[in-house]
Order: sequence, then structure tokens, then C-alpha cells
Amino acid sequence: MSLTPSYMVELGFSAPAFELTNVFSGLPTKLQDVAGEKGLLVMFICNHCPFVIHLEQALVALGKEFYGTGLGIVAISANDAENYPQDRPELMAEKPYGFPYLYDESQEVAKAYKAECTPDFFLFDGDLKCVYRGRFDDSKPGNGKPVTGSDLREVMTALLKGKPINQNQQPSMGCNIKWR
Repeated sequence: MSLTPSYMVELGFSAPAFELTNVFSGLPTKLQDVAGEKGLLVMFICNHCPFVIHLEQALVALGKEFYGTGLGIVAISANDAENYPQDRPELMAEKPYGFPYLYDESQEVAKAYKAECTPDFFLFDGDLKCVYRGRFDDSKPGNGKPVTGSDLREVMTALLKGKPINQNQQPSMGCNIKWR
């Protein structure tokens, strides 16, 4: 495992378009299919990363909490499944997420978003402009801090309420994306 921080892209960048396979339905899914009227959370995750496993139940809870709010949520795995077979689409489909989980086999979408690690979070407003890129919270495997999602929840709630987004954003940390 290589501890990698997220790349702090410039706020305001437009969400790159994509069309990827949803591992739950097997259907192609586009950016427009998952974006909500109030915005979209794009998460780059994978199955085997200890940092993602550490957050898995909290991600499920986050999806339930924000379901029906007008904020879309989607997870994308771009890991090289040939060399990391735990990240194969059929195993991704076994995850308990209540939001679409897409497979980026070409890794082009991850590169377009400048995703570096798993997990890597990008929050976009209703115009699909980036308002947040950073961490879930300050909990990491082994540091003893509870998983709360406080950093991400704060900005998601502010976005939904039309309040200013905290510009003091900390990078996410996790395993590097397994590039081909």
C-alpha cells in the first residue's frame, strides 16, 4: 500500500463527462444520469484499499442520508483489475452501496478528474462546477479517530442549503490508483 494524497484540483473546474458501466445493472451510465439538480458527489474508490474499507459502512450511510435531496452520488473504480483482481467488476457488484458504482476500465475518467488515490472525493454544484475536493474526515485506519464524514458532510449540507462552501479543504489520503 502506497499512501497517496489527492491532487487538489482548482475549484470551479467542470465535471468531465463520462459513460461507464454500472456494475450493479450492467448498463452504461453517463454523468447526466447520476447528476442531481443540486449537484453531484463523485467518489473514486475500489474494493481492496484499506482506506476505502475503513469508510465502507460510512459511505453506505452517506448515500442513504443524502438520497432524494437533489444531490446525486456516484462511485467509480479505475483500478487495474487485471493486476488487482479484488477490484474486478463482478466483485464490485457485491458491495452494499445504494448509489451507482461504475467501472472505469480505460482509466480515462480518473485521469480526466485528476484522481490520485482511493478514496478521492469531488463535489460539484448544480452547474457541475467543483466546489470541494478533499477528504471524508480525519479518520484513517489505525489512527483511532471515529469515522464521521464531517468534512464532506459539512460541504454537502452547505451546498444543499445554498450556504458558502468552506474553502479550507484538506486532501484525501489513501492508496494510489492502480494504473496500468
